[in-house]
Amino acid sequence: ADALTVHLALAPATRGLVGADVLARLRPGAILINTARAEIVDAAALESAAREKGLRLGLDVFAREPAGGTGEFSDPIVGLPLVYGTHHIGASTEQAQEAIAAEAVRVVRSYLESGRVPNCVNLARESAATHRLVVRHRDRPGVLAHVFRCLRDAGLNVQETENLVFEGGHAAVARIHFEGTPDEAVLESVRAGHPDILEIRVVAL
Repeated sequence: ADALTVHLALAPATRGLVGADVLARLRPGAILINTARAEIVDAAALESAAREKGLRLGLDVFAREPAGGTGEFSDPIVGLPLVYGTHHIGASTEQAQEAIAAEAVRVVRSYLESGRVPNCVNLARESAATHRLVVRHRDRPGVLAHVFRCLRDAGLNVQETENLVFEGGHAAVARIHFEGTPDEAVLESVRAGHPDILEIRVVAL
C-alpha cells in the first residue's frame, strides 16, 4: 500500500491493531497518518518500519504523550527525518471551546424549535420499512390520526413519516413508510374511513 490512515476508537480489539504485519505491507516511502490514538499502532514496530522503509509519518498522537496538562515530551520517533507531528491537545483552545459551546447550543435549539437534531450520528442507516403509503388529504385535524390508527390495528409498524402541506393550507400529502404488507381491507379502511382523505396509493420499497 502507498498510504495508511488510522481513524479508529481505542478499544481492546483495536489496541495494537496496526502492528509489524500491517506495516510490512507498506511500500518504501509510504505515508502513514494517525489522528486517532497512539495505542492503536505498535510504537516499536512503527519506529522500526519508519527507519527501514523511510516511511513518511503524520502523527497527531504519540505513545509517550504527557499524562497531565503540563510535562516534558520525549519520543524517539519525532527525531526521524520524515515525521510530521502535531499536538492532539491543540484543539482545546479558548476559541475551540467557545465554538463547541456555540454548536451545542445550536443543536439543542434546533431540537427544541423543530424536533430535528443536526448531524445526528446514530440514526438507522437502513430502514426496515417495506412499503410506502402516500395519502393525499385535506389539511384537517384527525386525518393522520385515522391513518395511523388503521395501520396500528393491522399490526403495521410505521418507520418514517412526512406530511407536506401545500400553499394555502387546504391540501396536503403524507408519505408514510411502514413495515409489513397491507391487504385490501386495511387500505379500504384508510380510504373510506375519513371524509378528508382524497386518495391513497401504496408503493413497495
